[in-house]
Amino acid sequence: MNPVFAVEHLEKHFGGLRVTQDVSLAMGQGDRIALIGPNGAGKTTFVNLVTGQIKPDGGRVLLGGVDVTRLSATQRVRKGLVRTFQVTRLFSEMTPEEHVALALVQREGKSGRLFGTYADMPVVVSETRDILGTLGLLKVSQEKVREIAYGQRRLLEIALAMALRPKVLLLDEPAAGVPHSDTVLIENALAQLPPELAVLMIEHDMDFVFRFSQRVVVLAAGAIIFDGTPREVAADARVREAYLGSYADARSVA
Repeated sequence: MNPVFAVEHLEKHFGGLRVTQDVSLAMGQGDRIALIGPNGAGKTTFVNLVTGQIKPDGGRVLLGGVDVTRLSATQRVRKGLVRTFQVTRLFSEMTPEEHVALALVQREGKSGRLFGTYADMPVVVSETRDILGTLGLLKVSQEKVREIAYGQRRLLEIALAMALRPKVLLLDEPAAGVPHSDTVLIENALAQLPPELAVLMIEHDMDFVFRFSQRVVVLAAGAIIFDGTPREVAADARVREAYLGSYADARSVA
């Protein structure tokens, strides 16, 4: 069976700097993978490459075994490869319900209808409530985005991604800027995502990473230096030197 998502020998150079070096990675349905590494390791560049934001200098990106390397970012989204961003991209005067409903209307190619008429579209209303419920946002669905907590805005970003019916979801630091005490909201929401959905998450909160992931991939200087289980990564000497350091020592004592 083909993996739902794969990259093969991905390369990217900026001038003489190799920011992505022979990166290969595969994901199956239901995988929960964390991509970690020090600042400047090339994590966001990797996401930009696989989602079509920038073009690779070598290698391939595949969805369900089909080469999508030459497809645009929009075409990849339509095929099920969806991402979120480090910084929220929301409209402060719109509600979470309006955000998700508008995304669904656009997905169905009905964006020519006047905004606000989604209330007359029962299928859209039902799916909007299902998505907001999954992400724990129903109680704030009618509030303006500017009035809800930052952690809830991060969840709304994920809700918008889910409205696009992803097969592969790439989360770029979903807990960035969220108070540590509120990270549990995001963790709980991610636990409710469809079990068949493949999720790759970039994140710096290592406690979050270890609770979320079935598998951890470590990127350093644009190359993968480790791919294995959370238990194995904390004991790997290369990873300890490149990134985890004292965190791994603390885990070994705990």
